[in-house]
Amino acid sequence: MTVPDAQPDEVLDCLGQRCPLPVIALARRLPELPVGAVVRVLADDPAAAVDIPAWCRMRQQEFLGGAPGSGYDVRRTH
Repeated sequence: MTVPDAQPDEVLDCLGQRCPLPVIALARRLPELPVGAVVRVLADDPAAAVDIPAWCRMRQQEFLGGAPGSGYDVRRTH
C-alpha cells in the first residue's frame, strides 16, 4: 500500500469520467513514464475501485491502493 501523503510522479485527473475512461487514460499514459514511476488516477466513478486494480492485474502493473481524494496509485513495473 502507499505511504499516506506520498507524492506520485504524475496525477491523472479523471474526476467526473465514467469507467472505462479512467482506465483508458491510465493505459495510455503509463507506458510513457519510466519503470518505477507512480501514477495517481483521480476517479470518482465507483467502478474505478474495481476496474483499476483489475487492469493492473491483467497488465502486470503494481496497484498500490487507494489514495487521498478519490485516487488510486499505480506503479509501472515494466
